[in-house]
Amino acid sequence: MSSQNTARPAAILAAGACIQLLTGLPAAWGVFQQPVMEEYALEEGAAALAFSVLIAAYGAGCVIGGFLQDKQGPRCAALWGTALLEGGLILGAALLPGDWGRALPWSFSIPAGLGTAFLYPAIQSCVQKWYQGKKGFATGIIGAAAGLSGAFLTLVVRLLTPLWGIRGAFWALGGAALPVCLAGAALLRNPPQAQKAAAGQKGPDYTPGQMLRTRQYWLCTAAVCFSTPAVLLFSPIILRLGMERGLEEGQAVWAVVLGSVGSTAGRLLMPLLSDKIGRRPTDLLLFALSAGLSAGFAFAEGWWVVAAYAGLTFCYSALAAVLPAFSTDLFGLPHAGVNYGFLALGQSAGSLAFPLAAQALGLEAGRHWVAVGAALAGLGCIWFVKPTQQNT
Repeated sequence: MSSQNTARPAAILAAGACIQLLTGLPAAWGVFQQPVMEEYALEEGAAALAFSVLIAAYGAGCVIGGFLQDKQGPRCAALWGTALLEGGLILGAALLPGDWGRALPWSFSIPAGLGTAFLYPAIQSCVQKWYQGKKGFATGIIGAAAGLSGAFLTLVVRLLTPLWGIRGAFWALGGAALPVCLAGAALLRNPPQAQKAAAGQKGPDYTPGQMLRTRQYWLCTAAVCFSTPAVLLFSPIILRLGMERGLEEGQAVWAVVLGSVGSTAGRLLMPLLSDKIGRRPTDLLLFALSAGLSAGFAFAEGWWVVAAYAGLTFCYSALAAVLPAFSTDLFGLPHAGVNYGFLALGQSAGSLAFPLAAQALGLEAGRHWVAVGAALAGLGCIWFVKPTQQNT
């Protein structure tokens, strides 16, 4: 490999990590929730809806962005993602009139979720193609940056909101993300055809239509859906939950910060482990841990709330980080972008269905048992995933 081709993967990996550091809005939503409620005169349920729509738009955007990435390349998808993200941060949030707060899920969450979705799969698919022999390592680095984003954005919001308000924080994030995402997108490029030929492109090659007809797709998508309650039922209310269970407000913020640390660790370490022991055993382990931690979370008090939540974010984010490599193991690299997007629809379904059901049923303590049951259901789905026919 020439020196230019040796440098290219490292530059792409670094560019992707820098982009992800600024785009982890879902991971930090717990610290956005209260100032958003105050600025836009929203009740807790309406603000939580903005979070759910953000996650749902991410899942749907992964399909659209995946098609764009596979047809036009990662740079095109990343540039569109940047434009959508900026539209959500600036036009949909920073400039939204205060008495239009109920429009936030549509003006902010949809474009920001779509933009994040266009960026993440484009980066993940691109780095996997450059690091075909170390897919877990490459996706782990990008995932770790996404996890760190939660801690970084929490720090930004906590520092800037008292000075400029939440609108000022949205302006600052939009101003910082624009040059970083544009510069990073400019570096994204798939490997040259000569390198692909040298690698032999061995392994499965499922088109989206072929993938959708497999049992493995539906089991994996269901597992992705069942991975969401353990964190997404609690992320919007984690500060309130911590204070209800004996923490001061300043202490409860540590649940968000250490949750981001847990997310980062999960995204970095577990894809690396999956390179050693396989994706399926790694997911089985993570779902089992998630079920146990969800049960313990139901009884946690004081600082144990922080510890349990950090453990759950570790598992949730690790499952999300292993998914891109698991997808390409099962269905191949040629259509990695859109195939990952279809798998991410499970996250959209879970992020909308579980929080809305919890709100409609008035669940409080019951949320924990929903999370336990979902984790066990996810474990069952992964248990029945076998290699695809093209792998056998």
